[in-house]
Amino acid sequence: MSNGAAVPMLYGIPVKYLSLAVLTIQNSLLVLIMRYSRVVSSLQFYASTAVLMSELIKLTVCFVLSAKLSIAEHNKLSIRLVLNDILGGDSWKLLIPAGLYTIQNNLQYTAVTLLDAATFQVTYQLKILTTALCAVAILNTRLSRTRWLALLALTVGVILVQLPSSNAPTSGGQASGASLQFLGLLAVLIACILSGLAGVYFEKVLKGSRKSVWTRNAQLSLFSIAPALFGVFIVDGQEIGANGFFYGYTGWTYGAIACQAVGGLIVAVVVKYADNILKGFATSISIIISCLASVWIFGFQITPLFIVGTALVIYATYMYGRPESTQPAVLPVSSNENSKDEEPIPMGGLQGKDSDSMHVQVDSSNK
Repeated sequence: MSNGAAVPMLYGIPVKYLSLAVLTIQNSLLVLIMRYSRVVSSLQFYASTAVLMSELIKLTVCFVLSAKLSIAEHNKLSIRLVLNDILGGDSWKLLIPAGLYTIQNNLQYTAVTLLDAATFQVTYQLKILTTALCAVAILNTRLSRTRWLALLALTVGVILVQLPSSNAPTSGGQASGASLQFLGLLAVLIACILSGLAGVYFEKVLKGSRKSVWTRNAQLSLFSIAPALFGVFIVDGQEIGANGFFYGYTGWTYGAIACQAVGGLIVAVVVKYADNILKGFATSISIIISCLASVWIFGFQITPLFIVGTALVIYATYMYGRPESTQPAVLPVSSNENSKDEEPIPMGGLQGKDSDSMHVQVDSSNK
């Protein structure tokens, strides 16, 4: 780094890249396990219960990690201090993304039930585009022409990968299959919009605060409980009352819940040390992994369009990830002056070690 600050490392690997790699693997497994959990049994579990279970797991893990940080800071465990840190201050800012994320998670289960795994995975990558647009609109992000072209190439690649799957045979007749396909795609589209809004807002809160990432994620999970309970009692309440909370659960259901919970924690780390659009590109790589796995698990057929589309995704990832070319400065300049070709950083810039660990991303995120 130009300012000499240490980059957060884990086992000799920068946390930013390690978390992005883990997120890619997790997203690849998530869609496969979610889809399999919906088709492995004739009894369909209630998605609202799975979302609630996932949030409870995340809340428990983040509370424990927040308590561990409190012990390191105060040399003692004080539940009151941990609760004050989670519930006090500007915790109310997480109400909006918590509600959006809860709806998004429910829509994921709806979409993966109506669509095959490959179609769901590639279509869901439209959240990269929605995230970029939200970042431009909300965070005043200014992307270079190269990165706009990368977003365009990625979008085209996603569409090309989806085309073969859109004509896959469906049960219940052609009209019924087309109707289910449309509902599934609509669920994905709404989930992508919510993902963009919630992700950018959450990124804004994280990078403008000194609170730990685990405290913020504990707040996010805590405020997600209420909308998740709404889904359990209001949306599926009658059926759950008749069949039970764990109706239709299998081992794969618990696997999907755990994978979704872990994903929420990984995302929290990613948006802390990277930017939200880069997170989206790491997720797009999981298209290749999950679609290849779908060949063996679900009999997905790879076509020439699929190959072209995945090649575009890989190339778009390279285009976005490579350093931006800049003119060398004659005199030393500060980090704010160095980014004058991009949008000035609002909100007083980044705070503490966050600005150091995310220095490379300032040109594109400009928080």
